[in-house]
Amino acid sequence: MKLGEIYRVCVQAGMEADPRSADELRRVLEDARQAYDRCDEEARPFFDQERFTNPYSDTRIAWGDPDLEVRGLIAGIDMEVAEVLLADRLREQGRTIDLVLAHHPEGPGYARLDEVMRMQADLWAAHGVGLGAGDNLIMARASEVRRRFMPANHYRAVQASELLGIAFASCHTPADNSVQTFVQRFLDDRGPGTLDEIVTGLRTIPEYRDAAMKGYGPELILGTGTNRPGRIVVDMTGGTEGPVDALDRLSSSGVDTLVGMHYGEEYRKRAESLHMNLVVAGHISSDTLGMNLVLDRIESQGVDVVCASGMVRVRRGD
Repeated sequence: MKLGEIYRVCVQAGMEADPRSADELRRVLEDARQAYDRCDEEARPFFDQERFTNPYSDTRIAWGDPDLEVRGLIAGIDMEVAEVLLADRLREQGRTIDLVLAHHPEGPGYARLDEVMRMQADLWAAHGVGLGAGDNLIMARASEVRRRFMPANHYRAVQASELLGIAFASCHTPADNSVQTFVQRFLDDRGPGTLDEIVTGLRTIPEYRDAAMKGYGPELILGTGTNRPGRIVVDMTGGTEGPVDALDRLSSSGVDTLVGMHYGEEYRKRAESLHMNLVVAGHISSDTLGMNLVLDRIESQGVDVVCASGMVRVRRGD
């Protein structure tokens, strides 16, 4: 399978699982073309033209020829210099590894992570929050995230991979979309009657069961386990944690329980003041589930997959 084909499979998986409508995704892509057309000649070389066909700024080929034939890859959650060296060491031992596939973005995907956060306004709108309010909320938070990430060494791992001759790509929001859709459907179908039943239900999913066995599985962090969950919303995509003020809007729209990868203490305190419930499904386990759903598509094409950096491979048949 060529590197460019793997990249397109990741994007397609994300679009198929995207909580937004197909019309909204087309609008996002068209907006990118219009933004490019408005650029003057001096600015155009710096415009990311991948935005014409890929709505996920955090999912990119960071280094490597798209025509490279990928026989095997190593996938993981945080693929940094140590994991790149691990890939090279495994190659010395005879493993076929032509690609490092990271979940958390490095290189261009890391530098532009804030751009994908704008989709959160659409996610909130699906639960009754006004689009205008959502746009204002997320733009301020996205600007904060961009400023926070600006000093980062975005290309450190990518450069190491280039020096060792191993292609490097990231698959962030497509995997997050995949896990969000999977878990929301799972809970909708299961219909848990109590908050405790959300946790016990999640533990039947292999990735979450594995995490629970290791001590970091799904956990109720706010609410009484025997209480009814009310309206449950899964909150696992959109780049990174959104603004705390969004909780006020979601609560006013009738959302009672949020199920997410992780919630900071500020989030928990605000949710407590709003009498909301919070279930932490788990960060690495949720990322693993999302990546596994994407890797099923890649591995089915004959690509050998090795997992590292917190990932445990679970295969699902269609």
